[in-house]
Amino acid sequence: MYSKVYVEITNICNMNCSFCHGHSRHARRMNEAEFACVLDKLDGQTKYIYYHLMGEPLSHPLLPDFIRMATERGFKSVITTNGTLLKKRGAELIAAAPHKVSVSLHSFEGDDRAEHERYLSETAEFAEVASKAGIIVVFRLWNKGYDGGKNDDVYEFLRSRIEGEWVENTRGIRIHDKLHLEWGDRFEWPDKEAPLQGDEVFCYGLRDHFGILCDGSVVPCCLDSDGEITLGNILEQSAEEILASPRAKAMVKGFECRTASEELCRRCGYAQRFV
Repeated sequence: MYSKVYVEITNICNMNCSFCHGHSRHARRMNEAEFACVLDKLDGQTKYIYYHLMGEPLSHPLLPDFIRMATERGFKSVITTNGTLLKKRGAELIAAAPHKVSVSLHSFEGDDRAEHERYLSETAEFAEVASKAGIIVVFRLWNKGYDGGKNDDVYEFLRSRIEGEWVENTRGIRIHDKLHLEWGDRFEWPDKEAPLQGDEVFCYGLRDHFGILCDGSVVPCCLDSDGEITLGNILEQSAEEILASPRAKAMVKGFECRTASEELCRRCGYAQRFV
């Protein structure tokens, strides 16, 4: 059993954030039949489905239906969103009852203070309602060193709007039950044109998790934005067949020896966290 599987229901996003690697694939949304097939193929592989690699999941019109489909099959749904569509779609997201919603507050990079405060107000309102409904909500600020001082402003604004404990812990701050703020460092995405990152490489890809792009392509992790390491297609093959392929096995064996069988992994800044 994998602790999670990343399922990209769309590679379309309504933003163009500086920290995001982006992709060069054709714009696409997974349809209902394809998502149902993915769920069938993931039976026995994981209990947690994370709805992202690229793309904004709230831009998919069928997201609430997908969450309900997953719940009916015994999966727990985890959504990562930039938060800009929560005002429009937050109520139906709450009604669909995902297990967790992470909001990447570092996505908002504009200098318009009034617009930023409106965004934070809408996000805070959603978080309060969702957490009281039993959904775990996490505010993410994964941009240490690149925030230009905005993180302190975000913290102060949210604290002025949300009553809670605001107790620090190892990952960030517990605001109250089911509601948290999480700090994180900005990282460098893997890229075939990036410099080599070092002789040692270790990753939890294919050990703890794997990813599925919106066309069904199976990739080893959530950072392979262009499907450079496509191991197979879940819409055409079983998960067992794909994950037992020689290429997948070579990756796992390589990581066990602190080496990378794939060139892209040698150029991944995030993987260096685990060396």
